[in-house]
Amino acid sequence: MPIVGTVLFVLLVLAVPIGIALSAAAAAYIMVDPLLEPTVIFRQFFSFIGRYSLMAIPLFIFAGFLMERTGLIALLFRFADALVGWMPGGFGVATVVACVLFGAISGSSVAMAAAMSVIAIPEMRKRGYPDWLAGGLVATAGGIAILIPPSIPLLIYGIVTETSILKLFLAGVIPGLLLALGNIMTVMVIAKVLKLPRSGRFDARRLLRESKGALPALGMPVVILGGLYGGLFTPTEAAAAACGYALLYGLITGRGEFVRQILPTAARSLNLTALILFLIGSVGVFQFLAANMYWPQKITETIVGWGLTPLGFIFAFMAVLLILGCFVDGIAMILLTVPVVFPVAHAMKIDPVALGIMITLNVETGVVTPPVGLNLFAVSGTSRISLPHVIKGTIPFFIGDLSVLLAVIFYPELATWLPNLLIRDVFK
Repeated sequence: MPIVGTVLFVLLVLAVPIGIALSAAAAAYIMVDPLLEPTVIFRQFFSFIGRYSLMAIPLFIFAGFLMERTGLIALLFRFADALVGWMPGGFGVATVVACVLFGAISGSSVAMAAAMSVIAIPEMRKRGYPDWLAGGLVATAGGIAILIPPSIPLLIYGIVTETSILKLFLAGVIPGLLLALGNIMTVMVIAKVLKLPRSGRFDARRLLRESKGALPALGMPVVILGGLYGGLFTPTEAAAAACGYALLYGLITGRGEFVRQILPTAARSLNLTALILFLIGSVGVFQFLAANMYWPQKITETIVGWGLTPLGFIFAFMAVLLILGCFVDGIAMILLTVPVVFPVAHAMKIDPVALGIMITLNVETGVVTPPVGLNLFAVSGTSRISLPHVIKGTIPFFIGDLSVLLAVIFYPELATWLPNLLIRDVFK
């Protein structure tokens, strides 16, 4: 164990990517242990990423990028603006609503932030929104995609812990909507303080017109989530249906031009997928070593021996995640901590579904915490807003997100009520 800890610590200090650091630390121990063959590194790596359920990850990523290329996101945004744009801070509220709608299709926070930066920030600038508010809102609201199902972090958590992915997806609905509500209230208050102009009165004719135009985009989450929760699709099949829907729409509306864009879009998706799967495979090697050396059992016995209450343990774990979120991305954070901590939580009888939502809420805050908040860089890079301005803009929304996390910690029923209501014992 000292070998693993030393190698991992040194590599992380040297800013080596977390996947390489985990693999190298596990490999260092396996190479010096006479009872373990070096070939086990490759066997465990490919065995861990060979799971059928992991196919949902590249498919949901591809679906999100296809929606961006086909203009479906822009349709969702115009519909959201017609629906709520007349409210105080209405254009900011429309941005949040569009993020919720897009989050019901793709669980990629970075893709959401980048797409909304291109669509929403130029329009907010025209309406007098300061750059810090526009950038901070898009960076934070983009994180809602992490929690609104389908969610890639929840999918990974479910695979690692063998928790029902369908229950996790359902559990993310209420906390995700609470995040959106918090962002909406925050932007409305700021808009009143800054006296930002409204876009006018509610226009029913415009809403009807934009609703008709957005029907193809609004139909996508209905098909995917309806099939998923109706028992027609598994998460992987739902992801494939999302890709098929986006491809069919693109071929009908874009024809030859869209066909030429498919390969570049697929290449972007493969790039992000490769990074995620390499991380997952590296954790598979590390997890094998941990299980072989009985580290989870030893850690569990030690922590239980401290006499922490379940609530005390949760607060300690959440604090660690908040700090860790400043230095690693969300998926790495899940894969680095959950295999070790989950047995402890299980021993303390903490609900695995509620724990998954708490961890994912931490991942959501991590996308806007410097120095490694990915959404900060996505928004800054695509909108030309300086990084300090984007960080400044996330602060008021960050406070609201922490409030939702505290609410779920003290009232885990916010996460567990919906899946317990909709999923009968026979399906558990």
